[in-house]
Amino acid sequence: MVMSTLQAIQYERGSLRLLDQRKLPHESTLIPVNDPESGWHAVKDMAVRGAPAIAVSAALCLAVDLTKRGSGEQFPGPREAEAYVEDRLKYLVTSRPTAVNLQDAASKLMAVTRKAAQASGATSSSVVSAYIDAAEGMIATDIASNKSIGKHGADAIMGSLQAGGAGPSSARILTICNTGSLATAGYGTALGVIRSLLADNRLEHAYFCETRPFNQGSRLTAYEMAHDNIPSTLICDSAAAALVASGRVDAVVVGADRVTANGDAANKIGTLMLATVASHYRIPFFVAAPTTTLDPSLPDGGHIKIEERPSEEVTHWCGQAIAPASTQVWNPAFDVTPSSMITGIITERGVIQQEHGRINVHAFMVAEGLLPAPENGHTGSRIVSPIPGFKALDVASVLDYLEEKPDLAQLLGPRSSPTSWKAREVGDGNLNFVYIVEGPDGGLVVKQALPFLRLVGDDWPLGQQRIGYEAKALETENRYCPEHTPTLHLYDPRMALIVMQYLAPPHVILRLGLTEGHIYPQLADQVSRFLAQTLFHTSLIHLNSEQFRAQQANFLGNIELIRLTEQVIFSEPYFDASNNWHTSPHLDDLAKSFQTDEKIKAAISRLKALFMERGQAMLQADFHTGSLMVTEQTMFAIDAEFAFYGPMAFDVGKIIANLLLAYFASDGHEAAAGQSRQKQRTWLLQAVVEIWEKFESRFLDLWNAEGHGDLYPDSLFGPTAPAGSKSLKRAQQDFMKELFEDCLGMAAAVMTRRIIGIAHIQDFKLIESDDHRAPCERRALELAKSLLLGAPGRSIQQVVTAAESLRKEVPVMNGHA
Repeated sequence: MVMSTLQAIQYERGSLRLLDQRKLPHESTLIPVNDPESGWHAVKDMAVRGAPAIAVSAALCLAVDLTKRGSGEQFPGPREAEAYVEDRLKYLVTSRPTAVNLQDAASKLMAVTRKAAQASGATSSSVVSAYIDAAEGMIATDIASNKSIGKHGADAIMGSLQAGGAGPSSARILTICNTGSLATAGYGTALGVIRSLLADNRLEHAYFCETRPFNQGSRLTAYEMAHDNIPSTLICDSAAAALVASGRVDAVVVGADRVTANGDAANKIGTLMLATVASHYRIPFFVAAPTTTLDPSLPDGGHIKIEERPSEEVTHWCGQAIAPASTQVWNPAFDVTPSSMITGIITERGVIQQEHGRINVHAFMVAEGLLPAPENGHTGSRIVSPIPGFKALDVASVLDYLEEKPDLAQLLGPRSSPTSWKAREVGDGNLNFVYIVEGPDGGLVVKQALPFLRLVGDDWPLGQQRIGYEAKALETENRYCPEHTPTLHLYDPRMALIVMQYLAPPHVILRLGLTEGHIYPQLADQVSRFLAQTLFHTSLIHLNSEQFRAQQANFLGNIELIRLTEQVIFSEPYFDASNNWHTSPHLDDLAKSFQTDEKIKAAISRLKALFMERGQAMLQADFHTGSLMVTEQTMFAIDAEFAFYGPMAFDVGKIIANLLLAYFASDGHEAAAGQSRQKQRTWLLQAVVEIWEKFESRFLDLWNAEGHGDLYPDSLFGPTAPAGSKSLKRAQQDFMKELFEDCLGMAAAVMTRRIIGIAHIQDFKLIESDDHRAPCERRALELAKSLLLGAPGRSIQQVVTAAESLRKEVPVMNGHA
């Protein structure tokens, strides 16, 4: 079966030739591929490229290899044939890490060979034959999929242009890279949409970017446009914004190499630029990709590994240097477009539309039978309706919103030109959307709650009233510790948003500063002050029962986020939950131990009961290194949307846990950067000790000075009560001892969920190498286990000593740390 001259892949059983796209359009060289090694190099060196074509060609190169080896006769038995196929497929997957199609194809082909090997009467030849048939079937499947994408995409684009009334009968489309017959088994994805529009007489004109630095647009897409007589114009990448601004583009359609569960899409570098321009000028932006490109295992685009290409692709042209030899180069092959900028994902099964700034890939795949329905009951059918009158903001409409609020607009300064106010979205992708808006006179932060958990999407609905609890928490924290709490400027319940003080640079998220190796000498003093002031003043040690119940009532409705916290910290890491993930296979054994050890389950259940039943004080409840803005002199606590009345140990334990995680992660960053971080490690452990010791001292000072609440009343513990001072001191000792033990347990639970639960942290995620990251995670997990199971009576100094010992002593196991 030989493809047409336009195809990247030419195949007959036992013979595979790949069109060398590095040389197009000057030459049409065909590369013979006889084994996985030559196929690996063809994909790695971009002789063949395009996510679908990469997957199909890699699968076929192994089919050719197996045919040349005698179709299975060289293997002693079916198990050996299966093992060889699995080993070679895993090797091929390493050629291009960003494109998920290759990984998806490999997984499916492994499943085919595994089933064939387990069949009754299986032989090595039957296993190999099953593989070859499945690999060859991918060609026809991909072409049919692309044609379906083309039809769905053409209809979606014209529908978006004609929404709300009469629109154009034909469209002017902008695209980037090459997504046609040369990038797939045939027809194409984004270029397939353009072909479909042309076939239906609905294409007015196509514009395509040159796609620097490898020029897939000017070499390959131009070749296809000319071959099919498609009315088209080539533009420089840097001309795209001007072209859209001129009004000559109706919609943008691009391909993708990977789409995550929340709809974020990785594609050729320059795609994010087009999405940003399309968003600004309010034209539709579509991503065309088969369902094999959808990757629900990754919650968002921040988890996509972005391939970096050789610097020579930028510094040289046709083998000749065009930049000085000393020039430093950053050459990422891909960028990630957030789902909030994407109108819809076009697949062969239909279009996944954006709703409320979100594209729910996971729910779509469940509905299409591509994934099993989740057992936790969170399904797309339970989407929460937005508040009446609610409108999801984006980087453009948030400016209009603030302009309508004179008091807020005054803080930004005059909006004298389209560029005098600027907005950017900076949320961490877990819960809400966060915008920083800057004007000539200052800045503001706008935080908006949509009716779902951002990390998962519409299949995990959340009430938008949660933003109101954050507003109440900020008011409370400002009352008791204003020096470490940002100013709340506005709470708008109809729009489910708050507007807060902007903490301008050099303020930085503490977690980011720690991953970069910085030290913050005043942090322990500032953190301990915030914790002591807020926890003490909202507790029954300070308040009478009437005041306490009134304050507690302000947060009783924050049930959904309390439930979310309970689920992801105290439940899911301890069984095989679908949300869990960890560095595998490196941590498989340790993760399993947390899910099977009876003592661990008993310990976490005690902590869960404490979290759910003991309402001691108002907690910030998300008090970690990702929720603190810092400089060397200042610290502000942000992100209080989880606030509720709970055990004091939770807030204290959470910050201790995160500093210990940063301590263990430092080795991975040190290995990557090649620079010692010993000074930072020493400071991190010192900060852990000082936070507890200073918190304890400050809390007791407040208790002695202002402890007139109903929990330890003056009638029993006051200076005039019989043995009052002695009784109070004993009560305080017992209270702090119990609190400390609970802090260590909470710290252990937080450390565990950040390594084997749903939401991991940048401290570890930024360590790209599994072999560098896994030892760091293992040591942290070992400490968490010891804290969960340890005997009472430990000191904070003993905890940091244990951390130091684990860092030095945890061995490498089975080739992995």
